[in-house]
Amino acid sequence: MSQIEVKNLVKKYKIIEKEEGLVGYFKNLFKPKYRELTAVNNINFNIEKGELVGYIGENGAGKSTTIKMLTGLLTPTSGEVQVNKLIPYKNRIENNKNIGAVFGQKTQLWWDLPVIESFRLIKKMYKIPEGRYRENLKKFTDILNLKDLLEKQVKNLSLGQKMRCEIAATFLHDPQIVYLDEPTIGLDVLVKENIRKFIKDINKEKNTTVILTTHDLKDIEDVCDRIILLDKGKIIYDGEKQKFKDTYGKYVIVEFIIKNKIESIRDKLKDVEILEENENKIKLKFSHDKTTIMRIMNELSNYCTIEDIHMKEAELEDILKEIYKGAH
Repeated sequence: MSQIEVKNLVKKYKIIEKEEGLVGYFKNLFKPKYRELTAVNNINFNIEKGELVGYIGENGAGKSTTIKMLTGLLTPTSGEVQVNKLIPYKNRIENNKNIGAVFGQKTQLWWDLPVIESFRLIKKMYKIPEGRYRENLKKFTDILNLKDLLEKQVKNLSLGQKMRCEIAATFLHDPQIVYLDEPTIGLDVLVKENIRKFIKDINKEKNTTVILTTHDLKDIEDVCDRIILLDKGKIIYDGEKQKFKDTYGKYVIVEFIIKNKIESIRDKLKDVEILEENENKIKLKFSHDKTTIMRIMNELSNYCTIEDIHMKEAELEDILKEIYKGAH
């Protein structure tokens, strides 16, 4: 049996259709009209212990709604969810003992207390044995560079400092599953790198299952092995990250540094899309399925002298943009 099992999961909301103006206000107040919104639409997936899963999609795709059903914060409209053989919304307390969660900027630390006091409270809440608590605290302090933060009040921490402490607090009780909803939002590059490394290290050492939702696709690139892609509440891809890139990312961006251009090359090269063209540079996109870089160079040399070439394989962010534009 998988650690997480989701079968035919649906979550619907009723929302008020608001009318404008004073008349509309009173109509909404005394006789509101509702319409139904389907946030999660009949999705199915299994997650095995120790997987690093990127759960991604545009705003409103249903990512956070799914995570809240997995944690027991929301009750499904229909379908089944099992986490460690428990139904989260029916067994919230028992389920919460085995999971950790970070929800964007919502803190689990006590605002007016020093960070170390929040950690001690978490130790008592989860009944963490003293030896394990001290071992994890030392390890997390070293990896996330928390030494100078432990005695500071949470309210006096910067965003990056607070998030490092949030991550430590989430993993402190050795949860079997951790849900990270936008854990690096608003952070600088160095802090993001430290958090990504921490997640991978803990996963490798303790086989912790991690489900990561984020708009920073570098998080997915660096951390996750599997992608579940949502669009309008439905799963449109579920599989290995590399297979996703191989399937959807067949195109290459090439930038040619040129001189002696005799005329515009737009519409003259076969099976390529011209992204940018001027007297010194031509930037284009092509697919390995349709043409080759040698053929493009041969055709391009009829119109200019090629001085240098810069190539970039499609990255995850580029691929998703193409998918959402309906290119695939």
